[in-house]
Amino acid sequence: MSASGRSSSVDRRRLVPRTDEVLADPRLVEAVTRVGRPAVKAAVAAAQQRARAGEIAPEAVADTAVAALPARGSSLNPVVNATGVLLHTNLGRAPLSAAAVEAVVAAAGPTDVELDLTSGRRTGRGLGMVEALAAAVPDAEAVHVVNNGAAALVLAATALAMGREIVISRGELVEIGDGFRLPDLLTSTGATLREVGTTNRTALADYTAAVGPETGFVLKVHPSNFVVTGFTADVPIEELATLQAPVVADIGSGLLTPHPLLPDEPDAAGTLRAGADLVIASGDKLLGGPQCGIIAGRADLVHRLRRHPLARALRVGKLTIAALEATLRVPPTPTARALATGRAELRARAEALAATLRAQGVEAQAVDSEATVGGGGAPGVPIASAAVRLPESYAERLRHAPHPVMTRVTNGACLVDLLAVPPTADTRIVDAVTAC
Repeated sequence: MSASGRSSSVDRRRLVPRTDEVLADPRLVEAVTRVGRPAVKAAVAAAQQRARAGEIAPEAVADTAVAALPARGSSLNPVVNATGVLLHTNLGRAPLSAAAVEAVVAAAGPTDVELDLTSGRRTGRGLGMVEALAAAVPDAEAVHVVNNGAAALVLAATALAMGREIVISRGELVEIGDGFRLPDLLTSTGATLREVGTTNRTALADYTAAVGPETGFVLKVHPSNFVVTGFTADVPIEELATLQAPVVADIGSGLLTPHPLLPDEPDAAGTLRAGADLVIASGDKLLGGPQCGIIAGRADLVHRLRRHPLARALRVGKLTIAALEATLRVPPTPTARALATGRAELRARAEALAATLRAQGVEAQAVDSEATVGGGGAPGVPIASAAVRLPESYAERLRHAPHPVMTRVTNGACLVDLLAVPPTADTRIVDAVTAC
């Protein structure tokens, strides 16, 4: 390096502002309360290093540090779900309603989750949530909530069938997300599986022959993420209820009452009326609430689950309690609104978005689309939707936009499906596309 080059490098280092000077910038002072001092100091140090290397001017250190800071203390990023999968597991399934979000914020501080403010004494946990759930499932004698659907099934298997048998059809030994398999989940509780029937056909006689003194319960699992067609047969709840054993039904997708768009999707009310002793459902699917596992049915069985030692390990926190109660008391949810939106309305939004984007030089076209429920609900059932079609290259670019938009690629095109996108997010889509 020449003498002039060394001199220039030394001058740059001398001109780089000290760390304490940069940290005094009001924007960085505010950022400390938002993302934490270590993150702010790391951003400042990185900006100072860029200034020493000559990549930025010394006076730009504070601006560069501010621009590099994360938006919030959590690494989770809010995204627009334009995939056409209403309950996308990788995107957290059901979005919460405004009422549920408000309830979560209110419950973030000290709250009377287990306190009677009138007497000042300890009381049952989340009684308002329990009352709201009981009102939503009046066919149940009692209800209980744990932290997800799999936890509900584990609690039932542990409390009712540890050291005993669970009778289940071979056609219902499903695999759920991330490689977890139902047989492994159930046998981990100390129960033994008594498989009956075949992959495609199971009859009542198969169950009758298997049920005996060692039976903890009969398990009916809705195949919520696949469809078996052709030469098939299964046994409805009404017939299983004639067996001399409790019937536990895992309905999966979380419908509490029937939905006209999903006539083949089981719901809690109908399943209990058909004779199930316990129903298990997920809160963050078609119910449109937070992640949780809902248990509803016979009071004596629910009591056994609630008082089992494992129930303590699986209980939900105050934020889930608040969100679930608000979801139940203040409908409709974003999920319900999406299912109630017809293709004509979605197509009109797609046309408007496409026109706006074309005016800015983007190759965009409104098209009809078929969406799905997802999240282990209504497999094989298409939902009429509409989308904005963009060149395929936009899919990756939109994932890296300042406000990420998740789309899907079909037939060499990027589809921005609007089924799960609230109208208020249309401007975010325009901003993200034009930023690309």
